[in-house]
Amino acid sequence: MTTVLRLLVRLRRYPSAALLAVQLIGVLLYAVLDDGSTGRAGQVVLSLFGLVVLGLALRMVRQSPAASGWAMALAASVLVLWVWQGLAPSNHLLLAISLLEALFYLYAAGALITYMLQDDVATADELMAAGATFTVLAWAFAHLYMACQLLAPGTFPAAVRPDAPRTWFELLFLSFTTLAGVGLSDISPVKPMGRALVMLEELAGVMYIAGVVSRLIGLTITRRRSGDK
Repeated sequence: MTTVLRLLVRLRRYPSAALLAVQLIGVLLYAVLDDGSTGRAGQVVLSLFGLVVLGLALRMVRQSPAASGWAMALAASVLVLWVWQGLAPSNHLLLAISLLEALFYLYAAGALITYMLQDDVATADELMAAGATFTVLAWAFAHLYMACQLLAPGTFPAAVRPDAPRTWFELLFLSFTTLAGVGLSDISPVKPMGRALVMLEELAGVMYIAGVVSRLIGLTITRRRSGDK
């Protein structure tokens, strides 16, 4: 129990680490539950987990100098639409949810970047925020891919089940591999809007590593050199 309490205290001190940890756990959770084999129970668990991620992301946004009522409004809208989708599922609601969640996570990524760039000191939480921002960006583009798939079915065929719509986890996999620039995904965009989104995410990944991550690394090296003098 003492170990758990210490862990919770540390996560409270480092909210970026908490967001990063939860999203990485989510990758494993989606891998188990997103294939549809667990039925309605699995979908409920994923929805509840999505609320946890949304709440942690909102907490980080509120700590950023870029925080505003827009983030609260987007999060509240997503929550309302989730409840509505649970009561009366439809592709139109799913499209709206995907677009709003994409906007929220893009805003959250911008707020996290502002948080990391607000001073000339790379704190431990800001270093964790670098990883959290990457996952938030991956989540944002995965939601954009989902919206694109709803608007233009067949945009993302894959080697396995090429004619079936891609699951959320498959689109998240595509988003991670595109943002990281490794090109390991077996899913390929074949329609113009899908290709445009992939190109934008590739650019976002390059700019993020070149502009934000490299700056944090530079600040960390500078601080260590200053400490050695």
